[in-house]
Amino acid sequence: MPGTILSRVAGALFVAAVMTLTLPAASAQQFSDEQKRELHDIIRDYLINNPRVLQEAIASLERMHEEQQMSELKAAVRDNADRLFRSELDHVAGNPDGSITMVEFFDYNCGFCKRSVSDVVSLIDTDPDLRVVLKEFPILGPNSVFASRAAIAARKQGKYWEFHLAMMRARGTNDPAQVMRIAEEVGLDTDQLEADMNAPEVDQTIEQSFALANAMGIQGTPAFIIDDHLIAGALGLDALRTQIEDVRASGGCVAC
Repeated sequence: MPGTILSRVAGALFVAAVMTLTLPAASAQQFSDEQKRELHDIIRDYLINNPRVLQEAIASLERMHEEQQMSELKAAVRDNADRLFRSELDHVAGNPDGSITMVEFFDYNCGFCKRSVSDVVSLIDTDPDLRVVLKEFPILGPNSVFASRAAIAARKQGKYWEFHLAMMRARGTNDPAQVMRIAEEVGLDTDQLEADMNAPEVDQTIEQSFALANAMGIQGTPAFIIDDHLIAGALGLDALRTQIEDVRASGGCVAC
């Protein structure tokens, strides 16, 4: 365990012990230096002889932290539901009228995102009631920003999904040269694409994704939000499917 957690727990235990051993009206200033040293020795000996106390305290602290994060996420999802699930700036894959929505934040140069694309496609192919919202979140530098701008611009030519899949499945870095080569391969007019990459809605789409990610506490890719639950990282098809089924079994989307 990190030393900071251990020190906080030990400090909390020390305070609790002092409060327990002290009369209600007493304050910390009423202890002499000698008494404080004795208390320190008593607590130290107790923790050494009962290490499970620390383990239980750390586990409790972690549970409290997870519960707080979950509560904050649910509130953030609720407060940003329209932009998160129903923004006209984003591409929607799967069933646009599906009752369960999964949002993915991704980067075209993220290896874990590329690994996850087959999971997303499998879910779309096997779940006719699933709606997938794709959030451009280019956090890995200028090449990623260029790729996202090109993908967003491809919507005007009706080829976003084809272009998205081709870049996700491409080997190597999606730098400008590779992005434009893939654009040609999927039948995009590259001259129009380059012009459309400078449209205001391209900036708006990326800025919205970053603002939402910040609100949700998302710092890496891929990140999936299924209703008001977050799955951070490429945890695999089963984890995504299980969360979708859990939402469905609980009565459906609350926020999406």
